Amino acid sequence: MKRGMIDFWVGLFVLAGMAALMFLALKVSSQGNLPTGSTYSLTADFENIGGLKVRAPVKSAGVVVGRVSQISLDPQRYVAKVTLDVDSRYQFSRDSSAEILTSGLLGEQYIGITSGAEEKTLKAGDTFKITSSAIVLEQLISRFLFSQADKEKEKQE
Repeated sequence: MKRGMIDFWVGLFVLAGMAALMFLALKVSSQGNLPTGSTYSLTADFENIGGLKVRAPVKSAGVVVGRVSQISLDPQRYVAKVTLDVDSRYQFSRDSSAEILTSGLLGEQYIGITSGAEEKTLKAGDTFKITSSAIVLEQLISRFLFSQADKEKEKQE
């Protein structure tokens, strides 16, 4: 009888630990801080999205204002079309810009919105006119190496 009571308490403790781990996992994951209330969709076209993923945060001034809801390839222009779900509490001017940024050196990628100065705001379904694609580390390294090789070639001539 005593053994059964100990087993019960151990099982209860294990279940509480698993529930706590699940709670922490949801808080830490990108699903932990979704925009509350209603949202509206905006789109942005990028030449290169790097490692941007669906559910990536959309931030303005460091504050999460939305999430990436869809990523597709435009078959006519061959650019990535990214759909953003932005919390309706936040309105951005028509001359706002969207850029793909990275948290830290090798962290997750997110979309940063820099608000413009125009009084008219973007409405549901509008597209950002000013975008900046992701910076790909491999491309930067290759450009640097090629520029160094060109400098060495010029020195030899």
